[in-house]
Amino acid sequence: MATATKEGTGIHAPVKPSADLGAIVGNDALPRSEVISKVWDYIKKNNLQNPENKREILADDKLAKVFGKDKATMFEMNKYISAHLTKA
Repeated sequence: MATATKEGTGIHAPVKPSADLGAIVGNDALPRSEVISKVWDYIKKNNLQNPENKREILADDKLAKVFGKDKATMFEMNKYISAHLTKA
């Protein structure tokens, strides 16, 4: 049984970010895994993790447009990001 991952499918399939998410990750189509990676880079660069609870993301103006609220846990984050992605 072959379980090889094919590029361009699943988590590797290219997705197009919404304008709000594009303000963080860019507007080009990219794999979902890269979108998540770029969001984390943005969070770390802008020091948006709650220092008392690293699992909580404190949204700035750009992230608040994606999350729809001022903060979210790292587990909720994927749900909010997915709502801002369409198939490329």
